[in-house]
Amino acid sequence: MIGKLLAALLLVPAPAAVAADASYDVLVFSRTAGFRHDSIAAGTQAIRELGAANNFTVTATEDPAAFADLSSYEAVVFLNTTGDVLNDVQQTAFESYVRAGGGYVGVHSAADTEYDWPFYGELVGAWFASHPAIQPADVVLEDRAHAATSHLPQRWNRTDEWYNYRTNPRSTAHVLASLDESTYTGGGMGADHPHAWCKTLDGGRSFYTGGGHTIESYADPAFRNHLLGGIRYAAKRTNADCRPETGYTPLYNGSTTGWSQAGPGAFTNQDATLTSIGGMGLFWYSAKQFTSYSLKLDWKMSGDDNSGVFVGFPPSDDPWSAVDNGYEIQIDATDADDRTTGSVYTFQAADLAARDAALNPPGEWNTYELLVEGEHLQIFLNGVKINDFTNTNPARSLAGHIGIQNHGTGDEVAFRNIRIKELGSQVPVGHFVGLADKCLDVSGAGTADGTKIQLWTCNGTAAQRWTVTPGATGSTVKALGKCLDVAGGGTANGTKAQLWTCNGTGAQVWAAQADGTLRNPQSGRCLDVSGSGTADGQQVHIWDCTGAANQKWRLVA
Repeated sequence: MIGKLLAALLLVPAPAAVAADASYDVLVFSRTAGFRHDSIAAGTQAIRELGAANNFTVTATEDPAAFADLSSYEAVVFLNTTGDVLNDVQQTAFESYVRAGGGYVGVHSAADTEYDWPFYGELVGAWFASHPAIQPADVVLEDRAHAATSHLPQRWNRTDEWYNYRTNPRSTAHVLASLDESTYTGGGMGADHPHAWCKTLDGGRSFYTGGGHTIESYADPAFRNHLLGGIRYAAKRTNADCRPETGYTPLYNGSTTGWSQAGPGAFTNQDATLTSIGGMGLFWYSAKQFTSYSLKLDWKMSGDDNSGVFVGFPPSDDPWSAVDNGYEIQIDATDADDRTTGSVYTFQAADLAARDAALNPPGEWNTYELLVEGEHLQIFLNGVKINDFTNTNPARSLAGHIGIQNHGTGDEVAFRNIRIKELGSQVPVGHFVGLADKCLDVSGAGTADGTKIQLWTCNGTAAQRWTVTPGATGSTVKALGKCLDVAGGGTANGTKAQLWTCNGTGAQVWAAQADGTLRNPQSGRCLDVSGSGTADGQQVHIWDCTGAANQKWRLVA
């Protein structure tokens, strides 16, 4: 009984809008030239009721003459339309309306409409192919940040008529939800069966849902809020990242495997949502470091809260290590320009006009994309670029671990669906293979300043994974978030190589030579395996450059 009660509570929709939207007008168009759904009246009434409760007016019509002038409407809903419903002149007017910034919402058999009009096919995203009998099925939520889906559980079981489509819209639209064909009979698209999606088209926005065949749908609070979120998005009363998205790997979508908490405070983990408590701490992905990548994550503030996303820091149980060595992409409603949402904290403010236009207010979800290519960072908020930053500080890097901050008592920020797409190394990354085909290695994978650099049998661990970042006089060479360093900045033969916090000094600059050696310009000497020894643990130091085998290194991916 308790389990059933919890499941029911998860289906209770959140408030439709945290703050009242500025008023707007919606046209509901339900003309049919083919099959006519008996749910059209119920759907129209439901949208009228949603409008009355959410500050938009509704004009309902089946007269295509309404398309002669759509300038007074922020969005047009195609509610279970079928067949050819507009003539050429009306089609041209509607296309102009959308491209100039108008919104489109397609419900169910809106995909069974205007098959010979290419623009409409692009707008709706996919055309109807077939359907089985009405039956229950599981809708799998892929995006729980969009206003149409943020109130829904990860799996949403409901009864409807489930469409198969002629094409898969995933390459041109952002899929919000898909169908699990194993939970019903008659699915025809296989493992990837999109059900609801959104997209942009020039200045306009499009939202489509495959639900809405049955009369009962329009009495279901969860479906009504699904429809409301789509209307709000199309009418530009809420923002979302509706760019197509493929190839991402989840780092967090309910499971915290691979994550560690540094410092005080914590994150609760409920309903595939992390929510910050206390601090100041950091919940960081300790399983892997990243170099060039696209990191996406959804976040929501409760009010005037504070948090951030950290990138490019070394492994550490001290949250201040991320502050001191990495970069924070800030989440804060009301701080100074270089310390508020979208800023690289204290380093560079966001484009505030672009940020403000893209930002959803506290109480609503937002989506960040942090696009890291070498030492170049671009920040996207709900699909809009709001910051462009290049790291020029040799003591810091954008390569390293990622994490989310729990800032302190009273700062409640929630996160969902943290996912990453690795882009391939814009910065060279690999293993330095040298004498006896052994690898340049950080002793014991230690991260303390002064840790020995040695020769060791190649094993593919992070202790042997090095990133090379070019600079004006040479390159910095990093492993485990710290730099390959000449001890004490020494220049004498035999000065030991060590791992040290990156500081931009000449002791951490290395220049690859044509003969395969790595030269430290400050000392004029080369990275050398002591005494040409080949045993595991042999010390690496600097020595006069000779070009001998014990000074030659090749970077192997």
